[in-house]
Amino acid sequence: MALSEAVLDKVRNLTTQPGVYLWKNDRGQIIYVGKAVNLRNRVRSYVRHDAKRAPKVTAMMSHAADVETIVVANEMEALILENTLIKKHRPRYNIMLRDDKTYPYIKVTVQEDYPRVFMTRRVHRDGARYFGPFADAGAVHRVLKLIQRAFRIRSCRTMQADRPCLQYHLHHCDAPCVHYITKGEYGKLVEQAVGILEGRDAGIVRRLQEQMEAAAEEMEFEKAAMYRDQITAVRVIQEQQNITTVGGGDMDVLGFAGDAGQTCVQIYTIRQGRLMGRETFSLENSADETAAALTSAVLDQYYVDGVFVPKEIVVSAVEDKEDYERRLTQRKGQNVALVVPLRGIKKKLLTMAEDNARVLLEQRRLQWQHDTDKTSGAVEALARVLDLPRLPERMECFDISHTQGIETVASMVVFEHGRPAKQEYRRFKLKTVQGKPDDFKSMAEIMGRRYGERDWPAPDLIVIDGGKGQLHAALPIIREAGCEAPVISLAKRIEEVFVEGRSDSIILSHHTPELQLLQAIRDEAHRFAITYHRSLRGKRNLVSILDHIEGIGPKRRKALWGAFKNLEAMKAATVEELAAVPGMTRQTAENVYYFFRLGTDEKRKIVENKADLQNV
Repeated sequence: MALSEAVLDKVRNLTTQPGVYLWKNDRGQIIYVGKAVNLRNRVRSYVRHDAKRAPKVTAMMSHAADVETIVVANEMEALILENTLIKKHRPRYNIMLRDDKTYPYIKVTVQEDYPRVFMTRRVHRDGARYFGPFADAGAVHRVLKLIQRAFRIRSCRTMQADRPCLQYHLHHCDAPCVHYITKGEYGKLVEQAVGILEGRDAGIVRRLQEQMEAAAEEMEFEKAAMYRDQITAVRVIQEQQNITTVGGGDMDVLGFAGDAGQTCVQIYTIRQGRLMGRETFSLENSADETAAALTSAVLDQYYVDGVFVPKEIVVSAVEDKEDYERRLTQRKGQNVALVVPLRGIKKKLLTMAEDNARVLLEQRRLQWQHDTDKTSGAVEALARVLDLPRLPERMECFDISHTQGIETVASMVVFEHGRPAKQEYRRFKLKTVQGKPDDFKSMAEIMGRRYGERDWPAPDLIVIDGGKGQLHAALPIIREAGCEAPVISLAKRIEEVFVEGRSDSIILSHHTPELQLLQAIRDEAHRFAITYHRSLRGKRNLVSILDHIEGIGPKRRKALWGAFKNLEAMKAATVEELAAVPGMTRQTAENVYYFFRLGTDEKRKIVENKADLQNV
């Protein structure tokens, strides 16, 4: 697709300030997000004819139809905004770092007067200290339990207490909430715990041993037991930390392994010379990318949002080394070095990280292939089987739910690239069809409300739950609204697919990914609709039956329930007994008496009429 002259003119006149640029396709979808120190120079490089540019850039520009820019104050703001937009929009041509697992960290809230120590799986810029990540959550829990009990660090979330809790009486906490320990004494305990987590435990066991023996000689056995528990905690933590021979520094090691368009990343975290753990990621949209490009993607996306930046980051290749070092140094506040080792212990660590990434990639290859078959593979197969004009990258499916025409609702679920896009789901409470079931009229109303709305993105395929009748009811409304997307319906009995313009149905094999995709979106639409219907039905059932009787309000209803022990007793009461209830009149008592003697259909009509009047 060639860019229009208007877009080219926009590119020529872009600002030279730093910022973020967003390439969009002809449907307005963001397909790439990039950052630039000079927006004009960077964006113009995409429209120049360059025979040496990467095939991925050529493919991207063949779909590009427009560009949007966002100006920021400096390069660092551009980096942060770029990362935020990539996570939000997940553009097709961006390399995206995807966390395959959220590993646990140990968090110490050193910004508080009386810090806590606990496990978390989220890292924030909140002034706290984070240690990890750790591969074994069970080991983290055991270590935390020992630290909290050995150093008597509080575990409560709030300091608002009038008296000490059970933890104090169990000798697991010194009750800083009621000032049984001074801020300085408590701070020393926290500092010792932090020192152990940092690996600064040389000599700690010896000092604790001396303090334990001294306490025992003074017959202070409770204090001696406390020191004994602290020694046990230190030794357990030492066992959890694998010693390396790096020389006591903080370092991350980035190992990559890629094949057939799939890339795994292993980040080894070394703190105070100890291998503390590793994090595992996969990189999306990383086919045919160089090691340097993969490194850049990780450096841009990983070291944000409060993640600890070590003094050294070991990589196999890097572009713009000085530029990245400057930015990371600015973020850390200390010098940060990017190291590409050729020999020695750092090279061995890099090889180990790459080997582990390679093993992980092999383990996940089958799972990735299975996921691909179910999503993008199924989308492509569906386009072939149904002879669609383009890939159904955005599919919309509708379902209707009601109970004999009461509380009729509909759902719209959206699948993008074969996966549920739950933020795009919509639900409807029908206005024209209430009181009697009519799925055809219901579907017509929903089609008009959905496709008469111009602000929503256009679908590539519309799926109707039902047979040929539902398809024919929906089609005229969809076309009148100006939507030209292909429409099909899926009948549940033998999973027939009815296609617009064909008299016969298509029968797909139950083992094919394309039918499984249609079943998945149909079942999701049904689940979403029935959940909404049950919610409304539950709210309706919460309304007292007395609320539908003329003259009964909250006060009289309360008086009636106070006078009769249950509904059966109220139904059996005479007019005189009902009129004797405080606040009741003779006329209201008669209304209650005769309401309970109406037939089921007559009661339903009263309930529905009252609901209609409330909705006017």
